[in-house]
Amino acid sequence: MEIKSYKKDAEYSYTLGAFPTIELLKTRPEEVLEVYVHSTFTDVKTIEELTKPYGIPVLCQDKTIHKLSDKENCFVIGVLKKYQDTLRADQSHVVLVNPGNMGNMGTIIRTAIGFGIKNLSIISPGVDVFHPKTIRASMGALFRINCQYFPSFEAYEAAYPEHEVFCFMLNAEQQLTVENCPKPKLFSLVFGNEATGLEDSFLEKGTSIIIPQSEEVDSLNITIAAGIGMYMFTH
Repeated sequence: MEIKSYKKDAEYSYTLGAFPTIELLKTRPEEVLEVYVHSTFTDVKTIEELTKPYGIPVLCQDKTIHKLSDKENCFVIGVLKKYQDTLRADQSHVVLVNPGNMGNMGTIIRTAIGFGIKNLSIISPGVDVFHPKTIRASMGALFRINCQYFPSFEAYEAAYPEHEVFCFMLNAEQQLTVENCPKPKLFSLVFGNEATGLEDSFLEKGTSIIIPQSEEVDSLNITIAAGIGMYMFTH
């Protein structure tokens, strides 16, 4: 098949690099259409061992790799069908409300997997998790997480009423510390847009939480805040 530069409405996406491609082959082989390798790539054997059981074509196409990647050190590209996940009702979630940055999204996904959280809700509008830049930022961790979009936070709440909601906000009612961090069986950690955070209406959604910080910065980067929150709630 002829692979063109990524479009959000396309039925496929692709990984950029050997590591995320290997993660894709290990976790979602049924979604892989084909794999491109560069003629100078030295570990084709590993790719072939992962693709052979599923009959996935491995093609040496330098021109296609150069067309799709803006990085000179990209030697492998995996093409995948887009798929839909459903969040696990019996596991805790991270909720991102209108996330706007692909790099931040990928980093949060990778961090979530690192702390054992495997369910991510995105409240629309939000960045595209299947964009190759998001996949690359996650280092392939996207393929290990269940990711589901919702039209509103209310729609998410209605779908998972058993989860205890914690909203991370600068004007929150409760500081998050090691001593007082809640440990509910099922939790939803909610984070807002990088630029605007969560609206004041989220003060009424479960428990609002602030991570203590100095007055010398206006706020923590969302990836840092999400990482701290996920660590505290899972340890």
